Amino acid sequence: MSYLMVIKERLFNGIIKENPTFVMMLGMCPTLAVTTSCINGIGMGLTTLVVLAMSNTLISLLRNIIPDKVRVPAYIVIVASFVTIMQFMLEAYLPSLNDALGIYIPLIVVNCIILGRAEAYASKNEAIPSLFDGIGMGLGFTAGLGILGAFREIIGYGTIFGFDIITPINKLIDKISTLESLDIEPVRIIGLAPGAFFVLAFLVACQNRFKNKKKNENDDNMKKPSCDGKCSICKGGCLDE
Repeated sequence: MSYLMVIKERLFNGIIKENPTFVMMLGMCPTLAVTTSCINGIGMGLTTLVVLAMSNTLISLLRNIIPDKVRVPAYIVIVASFVTIMQFMLEAYLPSLNDALGIYIPLIVVNCIILGRAEAYASKNEAIPSLFDGIGMGLGFTAGLGILGAFREIIGYGTIFGFDIITPINKLIDKISTLESLDIEPVRIIGLAPGAFFVLAFLVACQNRFKNKKKNENDDNMKKPSCDGKCSICKGGCLDE
């Protein structure tokens, strides 16, 4: 298999097939804690992406050198080094994001997504596929946290990326309606800790419904008989449908 095919497969696997947030349900601690806003979710996801990509690559390069008996401690040391570098960079260039993410940046060291990919993929494959495995998983994690954060911020606070969207909507409602009771108010519980569970459950349910519907359609298509174009001798009844 060519590197291009491997790269495509790794990216698709991380973003869609084995999405850490909506499919594998990994890394739930930062997923539920930092997604009070879209920017926090994306920031956490991108930080994890960089650590994933770099640690996967280095672990892959050292996979024949690290003894099996100490491989997990070695992985933790490698991941911790990259996490420390990322935290210093956030403190220097994005202090507000660093303050918002707080303790969850150091906790990336023990994030099951990173250690899981190191053990399951990077330790058994070459550097280039391992790099894009980390990028794919990181993009999937970023997308999951960004979507979850966007839903919570819009519904719970009436903003997106810090911009108020409730006031313009209410002004538009006032212009087209005389009923003041139609004014929209944020659902504050969605911005609180329980709201993270509600929104995540809703998004996972929507995804599962879509996947099941698509699977049922594919199963129905496979059940239909084929006459290979010889419709005159076909007994499948296709023309009767």
